[in-house]
Formats: sequence, C-alpha cells, structure tokens
Amino acid sequence: MKQPLDKKTTEEIVDTRERAVLVAVIRDNQEPRQAEEFLDELEFLAETADIVTIRRFTQRLPQPSSRIYVGPGKLEEIARYCEENAINVVIFDDELSPSQTRNIEQAMPCRIIDRTRLILDIFMSRARTAYAKTQVQLAQYEYMLPRLAGLWTHLERQRGGTGTRGGAGEREIETDRRIVRDRISKLKEELKKIDRQMSVQRSNRGSMVRVALVGYTNVGKSTLMNLLSKSDVFAENKLFATLDTTVRKVVFDNLPFLMSDTVGFIRKLPTQLIESFKSTLDEVREADLLLHVVDISHPQFEEQIAVVKQTLQDIGAADKPVFLVFNKIDAYTYVKKDEDDLTPATRENMSLEEMKQSWIAKANTPCIFISAVERLNIEKLRSDLYGMVREIHSGRYPFNNFLY
Repeated sequence: MKQPLDKKTTEEIVDTRERAVLVAVIRDNQEPRQAEEFLDELEFLAETADIVTIRRFTQRLPQPSSRIYVGPGKLEEIARYCEENAINVVIFDDELSPSQTRNIEQAMPCRIIDRTRLILDIFMSRARTAYAKTQVQLAQYEYMLPRLAGLWTHLERQRGGTGTRGGAGEREIETDRRIVRDRISKLKEELKKIDRQMSVQRSNRGSMVRVALVGYTNVGKSTLMNLLSKSDVFAENKLFATLDTTVRKVVFDNLPFLMSDTVGFIRKLPTQLIESFKSTLDEVREADLLLHVVDISHPQFEEQIAVVKQTLQDIGAADKPVFLVFNKIDAYTYVKKDEDDLTPATRENMSLEEMKQSWIAKANTPCIFISAVERLNIEKLRSDLYGMVREIHSGRYPFNNFLY
C-alpha cells in the first residue's frame, strides 16, 4: 500500500521548482507602488511557468543601463545573493538587448531570462494545436536570431586556415543564423498555408454577426464565453490559459450569432508574438462587435484597458464598436475614507457604486458591471448584447426584422 507523503517529502517536491529573483528598474516618472504592481504581474508570469519567486530587486534609474540594465553595484549585489541562496534563474522585467544579456551572463552564477523570453516559454508550454505551436515557434526563432552571437565565444580566438574568412566561432554563428533564417522562412510558409485554410472556414460561416471577446489576460474571458455560449472552453486562474481562438455559435431568442474567445493581451507583449499571432487575431479584425472584458477588481484596471486599446490599434481593430464588460465585481474591494479627509478620492477609496457612476459618466462606450463566476447581472448582459447584435443584424438584413 502506498504511504501518504510526509512533510519532508512534500517540501522536497516543492523545492524541485526553479528558484528565481526578479529584477526591475523604476523609472523617474514611475511611482514605487506601480513598480510593485508590475513586479506582481511578473511574479504571476513566473508562477505560471512553475517558477517560485524568492526575492525582488529594484533600482531607481532614469532609464535602464544600456550595458548591464542595472548599476554595477546592484548587479554585484544580485549575483552575490544568487550564489549564497542557490538561485536558479534571474528574471528581468524588460526585454534585454543581446549585449545586455551577454554582459549580465558574465556576472551571474545562474541562468538569466528577460520578460520576453519568459512569456515565449509560457506560450510554448500552453500551445495545444499545431497552429499555435507554429506561431510560437516562429516568435521564438525571431527572438533568438539577433542573440546567436555569443553562443560561440569560446571559439572566437581560434582562426581558420589559409583562405578562410574568419575563425571557427564566426563560421558557427553564420551557420546557425542560416539555419534559423531557413526555419523562420519555413514556419512563415506553414502559417500562410494554415491562414488560407482558416480564411476559407471563416468565409463558409456566411454573414452571421460576429462578436469577439477581447481583454487583458486572466480577466475572465473564457469563463464568460462558457457562460454565454454554454460551452466548455478551458478556463484557469493563470495567465494565457487560452491561446487558440475558439468560435461558438450562440442563440439569443432565435437570434444566432458567432462568439470568439481570443488570446489575452498583456503589458509589454513581445512584438514577435504580436506579429506571429496577427493571423489568429483575424477573428478580432473581422468582428462586428468587441466585448472588452475588464477585471474591475485589479488595482491597475485602467492601465490594462489602455494596453488592450493599444494592442487593438496595433492589429488594425481600433475602429470596432466596443461593449465594456467590467467583470469580477464580487472581488472588488476598497478602503473607505475618513469623513475629515478632504483629499481627492482615489481608486482605492471608491466604492463600487461610485466607480460605476464614474465610468458611466466618462465612458464613451456602453458598459456593464458583472461577475461571471457568481453570475451577477448576467441576464442584463444577455439583454444588452442581444440588443446590439439585433441592431447589427437589422442593418445587414432589413427584411428579416420581423423574425426578431
């Protein structure tokens, strides 16, 4: 009979995860609180990649050092801490340049990765279909290409024989670059082929009204998709639970339309991923209406809204009609101000009702406040969504209005 795990065995299992420290530069125009919230997100990314965070290091600088990201003293402090505490990996909250990476690696006793590499690794672990895997592989190779120099520095002192251009290291780098470029070309061709197939699939759906769920990662899009479409799209309280676009037929009061759930956006989303996933986001570009889902309980939800708007602009979908859906009202918290406190109220001091009035007053788009998990205000959401879809459908099929 198998014996239950004792405390020591459980701790040993936990210790098998990689141990990491996080590093970030606080810019002069950035508040420390905001920097901590950004590091919270980076720690959540690390957790999604099954990495446990042991400590955070920050340094206030006008801008990151072009040579080693942080100052020399801070880098030495981080390296010493990593050596003394058996740290496996150092994660930087920005994309490091190839030269920064090489310089930092020389000072560190452990592996280093930047935010971009961490997100790419998560995407690769989350990719399920051949299409998603091809897209992520393309992004990884494009990230890798400018960073190949330095992989062969151990050969840089060796020179070739008579008539050669350079040393063995240089020849190996050029060989690797050619291999990576060939692989990138092949992946792009594969994606074009799949894109043509998906384009045919979209054209076969007819002229049904299309609604696309968009939003920051982990705001509850997949949960809402399951609720509205009565489907079973994978949903999890981790970043990037959904990579592949899922399309479902939804019917409200005999009015059919298509609803799609897409990959979540995030601050500093790697440009390689935006480029490779543009074809996946065709569902967003071709949608008639965007349901922009927002986590109202997140302290930086307004910044998340701005990130999503910028990403929509980057993929050419900024002109779409938008319905703002503020989710997770069940998790909304605030600290009530003292009556004698005359300072202006901040997000942390506003009740949900005050927040509702604030957004209804200043928003140029229709909005609603719900909880997908607790199913709060869902019937109102269905009713409002039905009205919007019906209006689009009526403009497209004016002679079918009597059916609805």
